[in-house]
Amino acid sequence: MVVLNIAMIGSDELAKSIAKAADQRDVHTYVHKEMDGDGARILSLIRPAKYPERLPPFLNALSTAQVGIIEVTEVNATLGEVLVAFASSGITHGVAVLNPADGSWIDQDQVAMLFKQAGLAHWTFEKNDGPHLRECLYTLMDQRIPDLLANAEAPLVIPVDQHFNVKGIGLVAIGYVQSGTVSVHDELILLPANGGGSAKSLQVMDDDVPSATAGDRVGLALRNAKEEHLTGGTIIVHPAVEDKRTNTSVPLAVEQHVNSSVELKVSPFQKRALAVGDVIHASVDLQFVVGRVTAGDGSSLKVTWESPLFIRKTNPPQVLIAQLDSKPRIMGSAKLDKEE
Repeated sequence: MVVLNIAMIGSDELAKSIAKAADQRDVHTYVHKEMDGDGARILSLIRPAKYPERLPPFLNALSTAQVGIIEVTEVNATLGEVLVAFASSGITHGVAVLNPADGSWIDQDQVAMLFKQAGLAHWTFEKNDGPHLRECLYTLMDQRIPDLLANAEAPLVIPVDQHFNVKGIGLVAIGYVQSGTVSVHDELILLPANGGGSAKSLQVMDDDVPSATAGDRVGLALRNAKEEHLTGGTIIVHPAVEDKRTNTSVPLAVEQHVNSSVELKVSPFQKRALAVGDVIHASVDLQFVVGRVTAGDGSSLKVTWESPLFIRKTNPPQVLIAQLDSKPRIMGSAKLDKEE
């Protein structure tokens, strides 16, 4: 089974023309599945329904996605923020659909220039037709299969966004497998509590499965885990492993940051510069963590985080830096180094 997660800014109507509605919380999801000789090929659209009012669900969708869809209904400041958010998240490929309101008109050349200025020159403009857009997305899936497979070989990282007790099953954690593979009976560590547990059973797309891999949204029934060790910011990883040949410990998949040095790549449309004392947010792997700039200015900063921020050690994704009182709210993407 191969899953392509797609961050979408657009209407419910457009999403339903491409895939079938599934979960309808703050972030609406839509799923389309096709079978071929190698198994299921799944398109999973992730649409933050309350954007632009609420920014975190949009950033969470970007954390999970490999490609994107943007429905352009007008050229305004919100479109600019959307473009820099996709670019700052490293989502360099996707499809755009022009869909102006009745009686309105959008200049495609103007919009294409905005995409290029934001860093999305490789996105394509496609007609407003669900089956056609579905085929475009499957083409993007085919282009990304090597990266998807490589990500499945990386160490396990699962950010948890829901957890609850189910009668007859016990404690269940739900999240996207950002990298690696988890299997039934695997021993697991819940960070930052450093609590232990094991995978009693797994579900993907409402089906019991023996394992879940990068890109899957998985429900893990946990054995011997404590509910107080699960929060909205929990990250599930495999335990450190002792290498008997070298008598060393293979480290956990993530590094915990309390203080970071931050090299910020400022987004193209951002005119505001960060300074000491500014409050910012970091978004990565479905985390949305508050920090305060303690030194530096502009693009080279020192930041202290209010709660632990976990950064993957293998192929770390881009960290999106936001400031909620800026316009646009996206400051840019950043490389973080841990500070003691």
